[in-house]
Amino acid sequence: MDRRDFLRQVAAWSLASAAIPCIDITPAGAAAAAVAPPVVAVARGKDYAALVSQAIAQLGGMKAFVKPGDRVVVKPNIGWDRNPAQGATSHPEVVKAVVRLALDAGAKQVRVFDRTCNDMRRCYEASGILAAVQSLQDPRATCPYVEDRHFIPVQIKNGKAMTQWDLHRHALEADCYINVPIAKHHCLAKLTLGLKNVMGVCGGNRGKIHQAMGQNLADLATVIRPRLTIIDATRILLRNGPQGGDLKDVKVLDTLVASADPVAADAYATTLFGLKPEEVESTVAAHRMQLGEMDLTRIRIVEV
Repeated sequence: MDRRDFLRQVAAWSLASAAIPCIDITPAGAAAAAVAPPVVAVARGKDYAALVSQAIAQLGGMKAFVKPGDRVVVKPNIGWDRNPAQGATSHPEVVKAVVRLALDAGAKQVRVFDRTCNDMRRCYEASGILAAVQSLQDPRATCPYVEDRHFIPVQIKNGKAMTQWDLHRHALEADCYINVPIAKHHCLAKLTLGLKNVMGVCGGNRGKIHQAMGQNLADLATVIRPRLTIIDATRILLRNGPQGGDLKDVKVLDTLVASADPVAADAYATTLFGLKPEEVESTVAAHRMQLGEMDLTRIRIVEV
């Protein structure tokens, strides 16, 4: 595209960040909120593909999120050169199942990617995610490497700590963005869950995001808005995150947490570590910005 078209698109993406849903505090709005709290589906079992289907079914099925002809981004955590058993990356069978359901729902295109911390090719291979996507043998599903040219500057209109950042254009352009993080310990953020997984679509010097991290992640959540969050807790990293490496730090839970409310998903997943939602700064900051619910008593939890 020429410079004029490029600037027009950047402006459109920036304006989109201002479209934060406001909570209706009128009596009618309060009554509606009481009737329809956010739903968090929790599925447990050894068949991970079945868990994905069962969890999403409690939210209305994948067709409630992916429409025919949609361009879909599935964003797992592929950040580290670690195998699935080490609990530092999203499980490939979970990712594969999400992609398959999106394709079955009629997606025109499904991209699976992450800006990794270790060497990208080694991360994609070691995680098993590249092979999992390729095994679908569907040309609509790809697992492309991230390049610097994919990032564009975006104004974060409602940011409190962050007002601009370079973000991945495919994440911004997607008709449906599905967040598939792994639940694990993080040495700075305490936990890395759904909100933290946005780091993989951020360009530039991501180390700066770790300053005032909780608010920065909430600010980014006003722009990168997942239609669906599926937190992979099939095995969780209890210590030495986010990179891990020692199997002694991993606990197998065989659990998935799914919700259309990203804050609610994080809030529940926090309890899997014996913590409370208010102990994770990004959850608190996002709730304060009215991006979702963190009060577990106001969330409908459906267990499968």
